[in-house]
Amino acid sequence: MCCAAALAAQTAASTDPAGTKKPTSAPQPSASGSGGTDNGQFTIQKNVNEVYLVFAVTDKHGQFIRNLQQSDFALLDDHRAPAQIYSFTQQTNLPLRVGILIDTSSSVRRRFEYEQEAATSFLLQVLRPQTDEAFVEGFDVAPDFRQGWTNNLDALEAGIDSLQPGGGTALYDAVYSACRDKLLTSRGQEPVRKMIVLISDGDDDQSHAYLDDAIKECQRADTNIYAISTNVSPSRDSGDEVLRKMAIATGGKAYFPNAIEDMPVSFQAIQDELRSQYALVYKPADFKADGSFRPIYLFCLDRRYKVRVRAGYFAPKG
Repeated sequence: MCCAAALAAQTAASTDPAGTKKPTSAPQPSASGSGGTDNGQFTIQKNVNEVYLVFAVTDKHGQFIRNLQQSDFALLDDHRAPAQIYSFTQQTNLPLRVGILIDTSSSVRRRFEYEQEAATSFLLQVLRPQTDEAFVEGFDVAPDFRQGWTNNLDALEAGIDSLQPGGGTALYDAVYSACRDKLLTSRGQEPVRKMIVLISDGDDDQSHAYLDDAIKECQRADTNIYAISTNVSPSRDSGDEVLRKMAIATGGKAYFPNAIEDMPVSFQAIQDELRSQYALVYKPADFKADGSFRPIYLFCLDRRYKVRVRAGYFAPKG
């Protein structure tokens, strides 16, 4: 198989492409955070025709498979096998860039404090101050950045604690703004794992952007969404499908706790995935810096296993 053979190549450098086109319906720009402190061992110069993928592999029970080799995978980028594979890494330990997005609309008022505690606990357990950074954004009728990029856990905790429940829900605007104003501008010259942890019921009644706008901006920013639903009612609603669509399109996952007390279990599952991810860097075939969307199809040759990866990426504009 030609695409399988393409994953048995030599190693070199890495990067992730990101475009900057934004929809006319999107919210207006806000101030972006700083990229953070340099760490020489992770600084690698970017080339526009290199693609950087982070992905996870699970079995039919959802258990992570951690010991696979490069030759166990096949890849198509825009329906073609890659021109060259630069590197393949098991259980990647690259720096994290994490956006904590918390729904502060009136619909979550009764369980809001518990969500704050769970999000703070997650950051305290996951963030490594030497290499990782995060920011905090709340949202009700509009996005509300409470803490910009930092590795200071006390500042992040204070940002989460400062959030207060409000009115309506501008979920799509919040995700779009987080990607455009923070994740697209975060340390573009080094390989990092970029992710949003989104705590919400998935409902939206205030946004100027659409669901598709938010998803595309995440794809431009090479950012995975890990959504934790706050809808703990016995019945599922349209918000659940919104969270699921965001997660699948960006290579993340949506979690649906049965009770608000189960939220830490979802955070633990995200931590487990971060410790189980693979990283792949490659050069696409017939690459054009034209801003177009390039779909990705990555699968394991052992079809008992499922690969969780983003649906594709936007090539930069030359």
